[in-house]
Amino acid sequence: MQSHETFPSTDIPHAASQRPGRNEAEAALVEHYPRLVRLAHLILPPALGRHRRVLAAHALVQKSLSSAAPSRLADAADGPTVPAQRGEPGPVLAWLRQHVVSAALRAAGRPRWSLGRTPFPTVLGLRLFPGAGGDDELVLESTLATVTPEVRAAFALRVLEGLTAQSSALLLAAAGVSAPEEVLRVAERIRSTVGRDAESLLHGAEFDPCTVQARPTDLLRRRHRTRLTALAAAVLLAASTTAVLALRPEPSERPAPSSPATALAAASARAADPGLLLRTPADRWSDTARVDLTQWPARGAGTGDTALLTRALTAWTQVTGDRSGDRTGVRLIVTPDTPASPPAAPARLLFAGPVDGSAVVLLHDGERIIRYAEPLSRRDEAAIGEPAVGEPAVELARADDADVTTGAAVALSRTPRGVRFLLAPWIDESAVRDLRRPDVPAQRLAVSEFGVTDPVPQAPNDCGRVPALQVRSSTRIVEDHSFLLADLGELSPTHLTWTPAPGTGAPARQPREATSAAGLAAWARSACALQELRGTGVRAVNRWEFAQQSLPERAGRATWTCTRAESWDGRGRVAVAWEGPDARSRPVTVPGPEPEDTAACSRFGQHLLAGTYWTAPSGARYYLAAGSRAVTAITARGPVSATGRGPVLAVRANTTGSVRLTGTVPGSGELRGWGEGETDPAGS
Repeated sequence: MQSHETFPSTDIPHAASQRPGRNEAEAALVEHYPRLVRLAHLILPPALGRHRRVLAAHALVQKSLSSAAPSRLADAADGPTVPAQRGEPGPVLAWLRQHVVSAALRAAGRPRWSLGRTPFPTVLGLRLFPGAGGDDELVLESTLATVTPEVRAAFALRVLEGLTAQSSALLLAAAGVSAPEEVLRVAERIRSTVGRDAESLLHGAEFDPCTVQARPTDLLRRRHRTRLTALAAAVLLAASTTAVLALRPEPSERPAPSSPATALAAASARAADPGLLLRTPADRWSDTARVDLTQWPARGAGTGDTALLTRALTAWTQVTGDRSGDRTGVRLIVTPDTPASPPAAPARLLFAGPVDGSAVVLLHDGERIIRYAEPLSRRDEAAIGEPAVGEPAVELARADDADVTTGAAVALSRTPRGVRFLLAPWIDESAVRDLRRPDVPAQRLAVSEFGVTDPVPQAPNDCGRVPALQVRSSTRIVEDHSFLLADLGELSPTHLTWTPAPGTGAPARQPREATSAAGLAAWARSACALQELRGTGVRAVNRWEFAQQSLPERAGRATWTCTRAESWDGRGRVAVAWEGPDARSRPVTVPGPEPEDTAACSRFGQHLLAGTYWTAPSGARYYLAAGSRAVTAITARGPVSATGRGPVLAVRANTTGSVRLTGTVPGSGELRGWGEGETDPAGS
């Protein structure tokens, strides 16, 4: 989300306090009118009703002009000015924004008094209301209706206006909010629950008071309007203010809570109501451009078990609210970098039912997957023939921006027999294969009517085998798309991809699915390294063969690889390795930095250079170096001193020690080497 804070002075109360001239204010208001009205509409209480809320938002924004300075006085004081570029936020817009927020908060706090002083635009015979939004917009609207106007203002400033937390706090304080930090914390909690879709949702039809629908309200009375025009005009003039003063909340709406704590409690109560859980229609996934976890239907034999769903939601709320864990009796398991916060809005139900001796509930709140499991009672155990396993537990894992591959399966249970996965509705075929044995065909995996797989064996500690899921998407959404998923001990399996080595004159290749014979053979070399990533929050792993090199003394062909593991938050960890010609040998890691977040080996870090020592079968020692396809020359300095053209370098070395590598990349300057060390991949 890009911030609107182009000028540093536009988001602080000091700059906003400088009253602009009315001509400047009117020009800025006309240009940014939809934006300001949307801001006011979001802050005003939904209890006003949709029609009056729309009119009040327009009225508050239009009235802001009355507070501007007379243009002639302002122009005389300020002198000639250069107008800001169209579309750029400037001091005038900052002033209008602060004025609208202040007025909307006053109106929300005392609607009968403050809105009565702001006559609505005249609309006779019609009721206006924004268009209906989708399910996600309606859920967000319901959530915002339970919080205070101050929290809605903070949410709007952070999401709609893109202000920083500090700038939002300053503006809220200038608008009269007594505890801006507290309301910002509540707003951030809602924002984290909604996820990255918050901005797009607020720009949807549900929150747009400038694009409205109209319906008639007084068709019968219009027959008498021609006779009573003068009387009606007089009555309307006298009653226009009185009608506004008498505004009352519509019976169907509940008043907003009086404090952020009360608002948070109300939101938690709604989130813990099983009757409010979102349920996606069964076939929606086959006719949508958004193929992700939001398109999963609710499956399982327990989707109608209100008691089970209530226990799951209550456990989630309590165990994340009480981190000590001993009061709730429920274990909390949190994948790294996953927010361990209670629900702030109704979640989406993905699964509920018995699995391997436990009753399991699977939920999705837009950013996370939530798995609740409790041991079945003895009566239920006899019904399914499985023993009860473990104690009640809640497991949280990130799943924001999951797509057709990273949202294709979720682990439901783990037992000594293996892992059962719940497959996405768009998965047509599933099988299990051993990554260590690429020539062995994948074994078909049985799937229940609810989409639950048979147990998939877990990898042993000795890396004797590395099981992986090989699945194929339905042709209803994509043709001939199969991909690999590896279980790394978390709720979501990891998507495995492969980038082949560059060919002579071939264009750069993007990561591709590793289900081809060459891709499977490549991952057979790197499969054992996956065990080091277990439980670290990895979303996808790509094996990039960035260079191939003919070894001296005709010893065969070596492959240089860069394996990039990306987390759900976008961070990437990289391991560079050298692989000899023997396919049975393990890759040897090239010494180098181990940053927790790097662009290396991604589309934003496409240049790489690494080197290592190697001992030939004859006993001769060499220093080898290789760069990615764009490297045109390599220079080595230190114990080894040599320069060579092209992306590879091999030089006889009778010494040891760290070597400084420099590569030449046309148009990008010099490229520093990734690894320096004395690793001997073939042995001394």
